[in-house]
Amino acid sequence: MMLSRLMSGSVRNLEREYMCTVRLLDDTEYTCSIQRDAKGQYLFDLICHHLNLLEKDYFGIRYVDPDKQRHWLEFTKSISKQMKSQPPFIMCLRVKFYPPDPAALKEEITRYLVFLQIKRDLYHGRLLCKTSDAAMLAAYILQAEIGDYDPGKHPEGYSSKFQFFPKHSEKLERRIAEIHKAELIGQTPETAELKFLQKAQMLETYGVDPHPCKDVSGNPAFLAFTPFGFVVLQGNKRVHFLKWNEVTKLKFEGKTFHIYANQNEDKKIILTYFAPTPEACKHLWKCGVENQAFYKLEKSSQVRTVSSSNLFFKGSRFRYSGRVAKEVMEQSAKIKREPPEIHRAGLVPSRSCPSITHGPRLSSVPRTRRRAVHISIMEGLESLRDSAHSTPVRSMSHGDSFIPRSRSQAMDSGDGTALISDETYSPSDSVLPTPVAEHSLELAVSRQINGATRSIEEEKESEAGTPAVGDMTELGMDSIVKSIGREAALSETEQVNKFVLSVLRLLLVTIGLLFVLLLLLIILTESDLDIAFLRDIRQTPEFEQFHYEYFCPLRRWFACKLRWVGGLLINK
Repeated sequence: MMLSRLMSGSVRNLEREYMCTVRLLDDTEYTCSIQRDAKGQYLFDLICHHLNLLEKDYFGIRYVDPDKQRHWLEFTKSISKQMKSQPPFIMCLRVKFYPPDPAALKEEITRYLVFLQIKRDLYHGRLLCKTSDAAMLAAYILQAEIGDYDPGKHPEGYSSKFQFFPKHSEKLERRIAEIHKAELIGQTPETAELKFLQKAQMLETYGVDPHPCKDVSGNPAFLAFTPFGFVVLQGNKRVHFLKWNEVTKLKFEGKTFHIYANQNEDKKIILTYFAPTPEACKHLWKCGVENQAFYKLEKSSQVRTVSSSNLFFKGSRFRYSGRVAKEVMEQSAKIKREPPEIHRAGLVPSRSCPSITHGPRLSSVPRTRRRAVHISIMEGLESLRDSAHSTPVRSMSHGDSFIPRSRSQAMDSGDGTALISDETYSPSDSVLPTPVAEHSLELAVSRQINGATRSIEEEKESEAGTPAVGDMTELGMDSIVKSIGREAALSETEQVNKFVLSVLRLLLVTIGLLFVLLLLLIILTESDLDIAFLRDIRQTPEFEQFHYEYFCPLRRWFACKLRWVGGLLINK
């Protein structure tokens, strides 16, 4: 009997717990058992304790729902209520708010984790830059991972065995090796990582977590929120930039996302874009609300609950629950402890950047063919980019209290339509698979894209909601243009439907208010209140007729029913 009770108790305890696996930035995994009613903050604190991380406000936990829509785990809500899938849950630790000046971070462990995130951004095509900058960034990664160049250890073409970017060229690989051999000798991993962060922070796409959208003309675009403001990327250019102090409101309804801004006192602008799904649009809105609160506000006490729409209580409500950037930096300055030991990934195989000791990443598609496919797609996208945009390109300069002086000067020297790279910005261009740990190779499910394998885990982690290049190649640019035209027509129909619904909602609310006011007026006139305007109403023939022919019979009917109900209750 005692044994059965113990077993039943242990079973109940197991039912109240579930397993969570969080993939860290160095591609290791942290697995733990969590109570079913545990909130996101509990899991996040466990991970930060595991990493010995104090400057944790820059990081967050990301997960993907069964529809491949990405989400940030909300720390104030229960984990099980946020996840749409069944346990065990798989999530990822990622940088959620990029530091405005990563070199100014207090602890080296924080800089190292940000370095891993930006290296991942570089590999997945989110951090796009010109070829000269790309070679320098890759050389810093080489120096940090393998140290000084050694002819005995590093044979000819050794840089080609690293995968820094979605696509490589032999010329770029030679340039990376030249910089590594000649310019970075003697730099420690810490110094190389610091130089990498300082270089990356100056790029236009630093801190960009792209959200694929379309403008009102149907042209593809990527929207993103950075430490310095809101950006729109089309083609290989940044076509819009709004500083955080210029953005006044973010709003969404269905698939439509609106950005309201005051560029000057007398110049108000509204940018409108269309997300692929309503869920993607809501995620975009929530990311914007959180980033604006984090970078713009002085104190977390200034954070307010925001609504996605002003239309009669309709829409989502959301509130950022963390600290703001200024509070984080002030808190970081108070950290006084011995620097924690850092276990660098080094030569350990990585999903985001494979190690030199594990050979080159192979692809069944020859490099020349991949390059030709890439060029054909770029030409097609360039033709789309040359058509009309949602709003005219404006000239502007960066300026923010968080922007380092060197970056501010560099930004002020350029115009608003900044050339961000030699190629079109398209994070989904990567057709390379994400390697998985050896113990999970049997579980990896992959499919063929343009001759190269692409794992489902890779799609969930970085490509959810964005079209793949292989799919675009199969469709052809003509079909893409037609589909964009159809989607633009559908978006116009959706706008008309939303307008009609808004008018109907307004009509219903107006009728309801009038009905409530009429009831209130009847109650006041039939009361014993002795007010001048009520006496005047009571003395009118219309009121006397209403009182004797309608109100009095109705009152007697209600009184009769109430007495009848009261009698039934008393008899029982």
